[in-house]
Amino acid sequence: MSKPKREYTTESEQKAVELSYARGNAAEVCRELGLNPSVLGRWRREAKKYGENSFPGKGNPKLTEEQREIAELKKKLRDVEIERDIPKKGDGHLLLGRQEKYRFIKHHRFKFPVGKMCKMFKVSKSGYYNWLDRGPSKRWSENEALTVAIRGIFKDSFGSYGAPRIREELLKRGYRASRPRVARIMRANRLFAKRKRKSGATTDSKHDYPIAPNILDRDFTVHRRNQVWVSDMTYIRTGEGWMYLTVIMDLFHRKVVGWSMGKTLATADTIIPAWKMAVRSNNITDRLVFHSDRGSQYASYEFTDILKGYVQSMGRKGNCWDNAVAESFSKSLKVEWVYHQNYNFRSEAELSIFQWIGTWYNRKRIHPTLHYKTIGEFENEMYNQKSAA
Repeated sequence: MSKPKREYTTESEQKAVELSYARGNAAEVCRELGLNPSVLGRWRREAKKYGENSFPGKGNPKLTEEQREIAELKKKLRDVEIERDIPKKGDGHLLLGRQEKYRFIKHHRFKFPVGKMCKMFKVSKSGYYNWLDRGPSKRWSENEALTVAIRGIFKDSFGSYGAPRIREELLKRGYRASRPRVARIMRANRLFAKRKRKSGATTDSKHDYPIAPNILDRDFTVHRRNQVWVSDMTYIRTGEGWMYLTVIMDLFHRKVVGWSMGKTLATADTIIPAWKMAVRSNNITDRLVFHSDRGSQYASYEFTDILKGYVQSMGRKGNCWDNAVAESFSKSLKVEWVYHQNYNFRSEAELSIFQWIGTWYNRKRIHPTLHYKTIGEFENEMYNQKSAA
């Protein structure tokens, strides 16, 4: 007596084909499902030729005219929804190479029909299935690994790193990738660095205090620590009112050496505590230039009396470029951190700013001006060069 012929439904055939591509091992799927490899091979060929939902020979049930119209309307509605949703998910991939488009199709094949996605991305369905049969290329595998690494770096930077900085971090970790390649992968994964926005001014230059000369004159090049310090003030919004942050930065390695957060713009609440912190944490033995804008806090007798013994420098009135490094820090702080927080209390803001400066900016953030090194890496490099000399 001959063995009865095994019958398969269209749904089971479709799932078997999908599972074989998902696993990437048709022989293993055949063993698990008890299929003859030639049968599964035929199903896969038919899926390529006729589409994943159109196996030949199955026919369609007879429908009434009304049922057929309803089915056609549902199909058109579904097609419109698919054509609307695919670009939302894959608009970044539309600009990428064929391998990346295939990768998107593979990852979304259970949500959208393969044929529709191939049409949207302008790639052939047979080419996609051939790509699946061959397995991932070396380039594709590299991009997969790069994507994981890029996502991790982007997250660790609080979403502040763009392609140039992420590329430098990748190089440190042993990955090789050009900046355009990193940028393409970031676009495909919707990883966009935070953008700067315009901020208000806190400088009050309308006062009668003496103005120091502009000794720095936009020359931000220094050769040692404690040669030039620059300072700036900015405001932080909280539920209890404004907080005013004052920072002092060493131009040599861009480290914030002193900062304070006050409830008012008074000299005693802003620059004086920041200055005391900076002096306590540094051993100043040579000439130090302290540069700032013309704000009343910096020009006040209360502060200039403390500053005696050091050289004071001030930028020109209304010229932000004369204090560009310090002002750039304030903008980075707000764009990368403050604008994404919601401070109900001043104490929250103080702790949050301390965290960003103390654990991120001064320790982990890489700086283009330091050849994409952290402050610690730059200091170690300078120390080693000095020791070798």
